[in-house]
Amino acid sequence: MSADLHPKPLDRLLRLFTDVRAGESGTALLLTLNIFLIFVAYSIMKVLREGLVLVAGGVDAKAASAAAQAIVLLAVVPLYGALASRVPRRRLINIVTSIFIACLGVFYALRLLQISVGIVFYIWLGIFSVMVVAQFWGFANDVYTTDEGKRLFPIVMFGSSSGAVIGAWLPRFIQDWIGVSQLFLLAAALLMLSIAVSNLIDARERRRTETHLPDILTTGTMPAATGQFRAATGEFRTPQEAYRQESGIYRAVVEPLEEETVDEPPKSTGGAFQLVFRSRYLLLMAMLVLLLNWVNTGGENILAAFVRDTADRAVASGEAAGRTAEEIYNRFYSGYQGTVNAIGMLLQLFVVSRIIKYLNIPKAILLLPLVAFIGYSVILFVPLLGAVRWAKTAENSTDYSLNNTVRQALFLPTTREEKYKAKQVVDSFAQRAGDVLAAVTWFGGTMALGLSYTELAAVNLVLISGWLVVAVLIGRRYRRLEAVTG
Repeated sequence: MSADLHPKPLDRLLRLFTDVRAGESGTALLLTLNIFLIFVAYSIMKVLREGLVLVAGGVDAKAASAAAQAIVLLAVVPLYGALASRVPRRRLINIVTSIFIACLGVFYALRLLQISVGIVFYIWLGIFSVMVVAQFWGFANDVYTTDEGKRLFPIVMFGSSSGAVIGAWLPRFIQDWIGVSQLFLLAAALLMLSIAVSNLIDARERRRTETHLPDILTTGTMPAATGQFRAATGEFRTPQEAYRQESGIYRAVVEPLEEETVDEPPKSTGGAFQLVFRSRYLLLMAMLVLLLNWVNTGGENILAAFVRDTADRAVASGEAAGRTAEEIYNRFYSGYQGTVNAIGMLLQLFVVSRIIKYLNIPKAILLLPLVAFIGYSVILFVPLLGAVRWAKTAENSTDYSLNNTVRQALFLPTTREEKYKAKQVVDSFAQRAGDVLAAVTWFGGTMALGLSYTELAAVNLVLISGWLVVAVLIGRRYRRLEAVTG
């Protein structure tokens, strides 16, 4: 990344956790801070969400809300893709994040008016959690080459792990001091800071890689989701990729397409959903995310049912020490999510980069479904809240650390257009479609078929078998892409 061959002290410090080369620590740490701020905000809202929705409608409301999220995303994802095809990445990030910040102000006002926002907030947060996070990782994939991303994503992902830990624990300690409603404003302030950091990263990277490019072909001018130029080698690459790979000798390596000139930015080649459906690699990734969330959300519904039943018994028997059901939910989920995120953070710091280095991406992507298979086998034979909690802790901590890092790395060998537009389909719509299938499984299983919670765990074991097959197929295609892009 840098011409400086002498690592600085910060570079050497970060080498304790992954392979950081001279001059790479600055942008890596800024990206880490950026996702840290986003995840602190998200995790605060996630704790709020559980109490609000369980009081508003319980587990059934959570399951039904997933379907609403998928329907909303059917409209929102194409709109996001259209915006990404028209504005540069900095403006894209600023516009989209600012819209979500404004929504938090509305939720705060509604809470002051004592208007119930539980189900609406649950749906909204589901949209936020996939769109803003996918947008960040599209940006990070745009900043880094395949080799850089594989080495540095474990550091960047630590920002999400540590941010999730702090965000999950904060409400437990400060809600009595500042009040529940004010947590909406705290989350909004953190997102404002994240915008400032992303703008700083964008400016820094443009200075580092684009000083020799015409302004019309820089990321400050080009739309975030663009097509690519044909290089002299016959490969399709962005001007930034050509710059990185050919030592900045732009004129010698980039030839315009037949109907384009270097005075025009690359054109968009299709809508977000179109990009996914015409690429088997992207389709497989969408299937992977769908199955992952089908299983994971099904498990969360099982856990929520155990928590609800336990809380209701405690309140009814007078063992709740004067706490309401909502307060019990908040305390449980704050502790549960805090533990999940703390374990995930430790895995991210000391384990993830080593697994990726020694097993590589295709093998690393198999580990989460194996952990999940073991966890649901435990739930099947030990149907107790403690067993469910720790099985889900193992699953989620692996997901939030290793699996998330690997999933983001799968996009490194894709085009810019796929990073910004197709990634929203894979990470947003496919994720919520998995939630919808989990909702169908929950309602169909509990109401139509009368399945017990442990029998629903057995359904997840069947789904995980398919998940493993898809993960193997993705690994094979990733190897081919990696061999082409380096």
